[in-house]
Amino acid sequence: MRISKPYLRSTSIQCYLCLLLNSHFLTEAGIHVFILGCISVSLPKTEANWHDVISDLKKFETLIQSIHIDATLYTESNVDLRCKVTAMKCFLLELRVISQESNNVDIRQVIENLTILANSSLSSNMNITESGCKECEQLEEKSVEEFLQSFVQIVQLFIRIS
Repeated sequence: MRISKPYLRSTSIQCYLCLLLNSHFLTEAGIHVFILGCISVSLPKTEANWHDVISDLKKFETLIQSIHIDATLYTESNVDLRCKVTAMKCFLLELRVISQESNNVDIRQVIENLTILANSSLSSNMNITESGCKECEQLEEKSVEEFLQSFVQIVQLFIRIS
């Protein structure tokens, strides 16, 4: 299974553009543009969005249907708008648990990509402190299937408010 990484889509375009610009501007300013262009290629991309997260969640769901995962995960079923970031962080922590316990390379790759996409999409909200929200360990433990259904619901919540 080939895993797409939409957060890396524009890297090659940036490299080519940088080389093109610098072949015409071999001055001190051109060198600065070249250096900044090279640095920008290595920076995380923000073009990922919640729709990409949903796509990876569907891939993950397909993968776990072929492999029996007997686990229960802390799951937020009824996300309060005031606690959406806290809930998303819990979902991402639980994904990490699945990744660490899984021997399946495809599952680990999908989880890694999903985590990067979700964190990228969530980056503007990461420093928000939400009060009165349940900690992950206070949430009810549910099956992987129920966990995924709730995860999709919270992502859809982020899609609606963005």
